[in-house]
Amino acid sequence: MKLVARYTQVADDFAVPDSPSAVAAPTLLLWNDVLAQQLNIDVASAERADVFAGNLNNSDVKPVALGYSGHQFGHFSPRLGDGRAHLLGAVADQQQQLWDIQLKGAGATPFSRGGDGRCAIGPAVREYIMSEAMHALGVPTTRCLAVVASGETVYRQPPQPGAIVTRVASSHIRVGSFQYLASQGDVAGLQALADLAIARHYPEINTTGPERYLAFVAKVVEKQIALVVSWMRVGFIHGVMNTDNTLISGETIDYGPCAMMNQFDFDTVFSSIDRQGRYAFGNQPNIANWNCARLAESLIPLISDDEEQAVALLSPLINGFAEQFNHAFSQMWAQKLGLDGDQAGDKELVSELLGLLKTHKLDYTNTFDALTESQQGNSEIPPELTAWSQNWLLRTSDASYSIMRKANPKLIPRNHIIEGILQDFTQQHQSPTLNEYLHALQQPFQTQVKESWILASVDDENYQTFCGT
Repeated sequence: MKLVARYTQVADDFAVPDSPSAVAAPTLLLWNDVLAQQLNIDVASAERADVFAGNLNNSDVKPVALGYSGHQFGHFSPRLGDGRAHLLGAVADQQQQLWDIQLKGAGATPFSRGGDGRCAIGPAVREYIMSEAMHALGVPTTRCLAVVASGETVYRQPPQPGAIVTRVASSHIRVGSFQYLASQGDVAGLQALADLAIARHYPEINTTGPERYLAFVAKVVEKQIALVVSWMRVGFIHGVMNTDNTLISGETIDYGPCAMMNQFDFDTVFSSIDRQGRYAFGNQPNIANWNCARLAESLIPLISDDEEQAVALLSPLINGFAEQFNHAFSQMWAQKLGLDGDQAGDKELVSELLGLLKTHKLDYTNTFDALTESQQGNSEIPPELTAWSQNWLLRTSDASYSIMRKANPKLIPRNHIIEGILQDFTQQHQSPTLNEYLHALQQPFQTQVKESWILASVDDENYQTFCGT
């Protein structure tokens, strides 16, 4: 595996050299062969467990832990950083694009704040399944290359077997990365990081001076809008949208307390630590906007020495978030309903539907799948929607089925099935369900799906997720 160094030239305290801590008995549990081929990962099968547990490093590139700050549930922590993750470096794919390779759960780092730096097997397997499912659903996301059992116990509540997950990302530059350098007053580091981010993610920005960094903020806003719209298209609830979990690339990162919405309700919350509903399903756009504002604040020194002038230049980008989002959101609903063009009354049509979904506690995924298949005569329109559908059908066309089928999955990673697989892995390091389920999740828009996989759990209202840290 040929690695190149990343982030080491940004600032002295940004990419801190640190090596993974060896584990007792690494065993390869999951391996993403398709992704490995795309990334030209040529690690011999006999060495994969040791390499992706952090026990073996044959590269001249030294692993690092990245520093970042973060607003966690609205409260600012100036020094967070990779407390249990080591960035090995980056690899080039078949198109020569660079991808970060990071081990999560590879031991304590200088940013650990007293933690053990380890990861339990359940959260590691959850990240693997969820990130691969999201990728197949067409949602921008980090990916997982491998999960390795450590052969050690991690002391959580209760104690659990440990594991290391290998995360692949186009970069690990977060909103919190800029907050970290801004909080230190490191303007040179801010500019170096911004230029690195632009080169990596937005090379089309070719201006200089303040306009360069204003354009950067505008691009990040666009990416965050596209990401949240994708989440809401498939019913995904991130659960912990802190600024340190917001990548400026617009990829989903951190699958800790995430879940999929079953019964439709904008107020749906599953995370046990989100007691105020800050990161509820319907509040995700507001939080993305808020996070973008925190990025803009961090970049003020790059815009102008006059803070008032900088704020005046940045504010339209942040204040314009809502209008941009609403346009993208409306387009998403039009795709999910196969609407023919854009006509007066469409917003009311969507609003009435969402009200009926909530009132009758209808399953989000299955309802839109039924509406999709009804276009082909393969499914009945749910009886609760019969009256509503009379106006909807007037807005559909011969093209509606194709549009809807691309937007509406038949299969999502159901919470109760994921939990069953994680319990299997916690108890016996494997699950008889996993391989078949993963294969099905790679084709979520196909019409032939095992019946038990598309049914929501009857106990979903009592479902809770946990950070797993």
